[in-house]
Amino acid sequence: MPQHGRHKPRAVSMQFWPRVRAKRICPIIKSWPSINNIQPIAFAGYKVGMTHILTKEGKYVPVSIIETPPLKILGIRLYKKDINKGYISLKDIISNNFDEYIKRRIKTLKPNEDLEKDIQDAEQILDKVSLIKLIVYTQPWLTTIKKKKPEIFEIPIGGNNIKEIFNYAKNLLGNQIKINDVFKEGEYIDVIGVTKGKGFQGEVKRYGITIQPKGNKRSKSVRHAGARGARGMKRVFPTTPMPGQYGFFRRTEYNKLIIKISDNYNEINPSSGWPHYGVVKNTYVILKGSVIGAKKRLLILRKAIRPPKNPEKIGIEYISLLPKN
Repeated sequence: MPQHGRHKPRAVSMQFWPRVRAKRICPIIKSWPSINNIQPIAFAGYKVGMTHILTKEGKYVPVSIIETPPLKILGIRLYKKDINKGYISLKDIISNNFDEYIKRRIKTLKPNEDLEKDIQDAEQILDKVSLIKLIVYTQPWLTTIKKKKPEIFEIPIGGNNIKEIFNYAKNLLGNQIKINDVFKEGEYIDVIGVTKGKGFQGEVKRYGITIQPKGNKRSKSVRHAGARGARGMKRVFPTTPMPGQYGFFRRTEYNKLIIKISDNYNEINPSSGWPHYGVVKNTYVILKGSVIGAKKRLLILRKAIRPPKNPEKIGIEYISLLPKN
């Protein structure tokens, strides 16, 4: 029991279980908001770092910088909805225009010579289609993070009319989309990614348990959880704090405010570049507060699934370019 005499449960919930390393650096998203506009619902970017801004009201606000190079459309995927199995893929339409770097991810990918035929076949089965997603890939070679291998993931398209959504996706095949096509300033978004990895850690750092009093001679350790369980039981409950992996978890942060979206990257690049990143060369986003992940980490920006009712407005007076660690 803590020294203050009050009951203190451990500081970590059982919402995420098991606490293991993420399987992939590009997260899989299963929940998407429904919107009426025909446009992509998400985008991707790379974490640059943090700084602070001075608002027009004279307040200092910590912000995060995310570089968002354009995404390129690799293909279209059509889904039908099954009552028992959920969404089932019906047909894929692959573009005939993509970069050579994509073969670092899919070695056997070739340009689609039957693109027109695939589009005609897809138009004949639109009555069965209930969901259309874009197959996109990132272009990290446009940044300074020294990476050529792209990430490939799917982005659903908003709207209610399947034929209009398909025509919109058909026109995007082989082209690029920018973050201005998805988000605007003053909008709330959800940030999804993988947190910083901390390695193997103890119970105090993982679960925030109380450190044992040093005067307790019955224990040989101070930073431990005490008894692992009852004497007569031949098992340990999963709620018992145990040492293990900490960090590199797939997490979602909700309702991050977009303060600014701009192409003028010279106004945010320090003279010596961003530490552990380099310089920003593409469109960037300024988000209020911190975001998960290490520098250069891929982050998925999704439209807010439950945005606040009263959005906040922040005007920028000054952006700090002082060196940040």
